[in-house]
Amino acid sequence: MNNNSENAFLAGPRSRWKEFLFSLEVLFQFIKGFRNLHFVGPCITIFGSARFGPDDVYYQTTEELAGLLGNEGFAIMTGGGPGIMEAANKGAKNAGTLSLGCNIELPFEQHPNPYLDRMVNIRYFFVRKELLRKYSSGFVIMPGGLGTLDEFFEVITLIQTGKMKNFPVVVMGLEYHEQLMRYFESLIKEATVGSTDFQHILFTDDIAEAVEHIRNFTERAPEKHAHLDKPLWILGERKIKRRK
Repeated sequence: MNNNSENAFLAGPRSRWKEFLFSLEVLFQFIKGFRNLHFVGPCITIFGSARFGPDDVYYQTTEELAGLLGNEGFAIMTGGGPGIMEAANKGAKNAGTLSLGCNIELPFEQHPNPYLDRMVNIRYFFVRKELLRKYSSGFVIMPGGLGTLDEFFEVITLIQTGKMKNFPVVVMGLEYHEQLMRYFESLIKEATVGSTDFQHILFTDDIAEAVEHIRNFTERAPEKHAHLDKPLWILGERKIKRRK
């Protein structure tokens, strides 16, 4: 399998043998994620653009927010790259909490940022998204592009349909997301969504309010904090040491 395998899969029907081999590769990617992330513990994933630098206010806000969430006992996970991802991992590292990266393999190389305690590379977008949702206790959406919006809309759809419960989502940047908030208001007005469908989402510029929102929801989801088993050496598993 190579980086073009997903392109070939999405192009349409293929031979049964090729579809079978692709299914095995997908299974391998899931197992790879399970082995690397199973012992993460309570974790918040932060999404946002790779294009913001250290002098940008969104970068600085992300770094501060990640540090405060780390002080609350959460590990911090990102895509492991630059920009907002680097800011979040840096904030986690400075706060002494676990700093993780779950990267997606793309045709163009994305170098990991220097603030990671552990990094796992996943080949397929849909596998990566499922792993992020499975092992996260909540999401923070910082200003970003299509990838950020993709993660955001998929998780709020799962919340709306009852597939995920007590999963907080914080959207930081009121001015940046002004048009998005208006769009949500129009959905409610047109009755294409219910008035309570967005109750898990907080739009804010206030870092303390964001932390409180996440804390309130995650306290209702003890299953995200449970550790039911121990690493098995025969599977190559190892305990992730939390620095706090």
